[in-house]
Amino acid sequence: MQYGIDIFLQQSSPWKQMKLAMVTNDAATTITGEKSRTAVLKNNFRVFRLFSPEHGIAVTGADGAYQSNTKDALTGLPVISLYGDTLAPAAGTLHDIDAVLFDIPDVGCRYYTYLWTMTHVMQACATNNKPFIVLDRPNPTGALLHKAEGPMLDEEHCSSFIGRWNIPLKHCCTLGELAQYFAASHIPHLELHVIKVSGYQRHHIAEKNFPFIATSPAIQNVHTAMLYPGTGLLEGVNICEARGTFSPFTMCGAPWMDEVKLAAAIQALLLSGVQASPVSYTPSAGIYAGTRCHGVQWRVTDIDSFNAVQTGIAFLQTVHQLYPQQLQQRLYKTVANPSGEGHLDKLLGVHHAFDKLQKGHSFNLDIRERWEAVISDYLLY
Repeated sequence: MQYGIDIFLQQSSPWKQMKLAMVTNDAATTITGEKSRTAVLKNNFRVFRLFSPEHGIAVTGADGAYQSNTKDALTGLPVISLYGDTLAPAAGTLHDIDAVLFDIPDVGCRYYTYLWTMTHVMQACATNNKPFIVLDRPNPTGALLHKAEGPMLDEEHCSSFIGRWNIPLKHCCTLGELAQYFAASHIPHLELHVIKVSGYQRHHIAEKNFPFIATSPAIQNVHTAMLYPGTGLLEGVNICEARGTFSPFTMCGAPWMDEVKLAAAIQALLLSGVQASPVSYTPSAGIYAGTRCHGVQWRVTDIDSFNAVQTGIAFLQTVHQLYPQQLQQRLYKTVANPSGEGHLDKLLGVHHAFDKLQKGHSFNLDIRERWEAVISDYLLY
């Protein structure tokens, strides 16, 4: 396999004659593990400026935390944060640039912000008549479209920086494919180029068919990435998603839960491809920092049958049945949502999500045929 960056490095015309900016971070590497931005410079491409998404250029920033402009320790280039004072490149940062490269790994989940940083950069490039070049990467959790899960996003009520446009919660696409779709549906005047991955098939999974590079402090392996479209929903309620532990998003709990009772209730649901075991832990960060939490630890047992979003919603509905008075919505404050309000709506993409959760709403998770009909013209693999 060769990533988009590897293929790009083998090309010379016309990109080597251009003044480039690059949206990237430390998680973006060549297939051999070299940082993409150093590889580009080593191969005599003329990169003058870097942009970084949430978590910063070093991928060490806390979730939702402000990231400052800085200077890149590896290349000496200026780094403009797109998760600080602005979410999109200002015109002044593009005026002396001929084209913009984008090389950042994704995890295949709608509320992971790197995807939406890409869309803001796409719009800025279209406005300023700059070509936008996506160096594509595999989806680490797989790209088989029949594994896509809803809900689709309610743009009228739930559009935000963790979901701007109407795609599934688990989209099963590469960012290059989504860039093609967004260019056609929202940014028609963009000059878009996608450098494809070679040797990639839609069933490929990270750690089995290609390396997994930690994409953010809380997502350090593919097992976490697989669970994340379901367990990430816990950020919208007062359940600890295990940030501040050795295993974020693979454990969840609260001081007011009984781990044995909860695990038994989850196991009784007979959810496909996953097991829940009782666990207790004390997180060092988050809403219950320093407090003993009790809950479950998740283990994916069958990738093919596991449905992350279905599992996350079933878990939340079970918690509500067991603890209807204790389960509450949570304010989740970030740079992109300073008030923290409506976070569960934004995560699920559903208006009045908590009320519907309490009522056992199905949330229209099976959107496969609808999504295939929309995205099929833009698929690359």
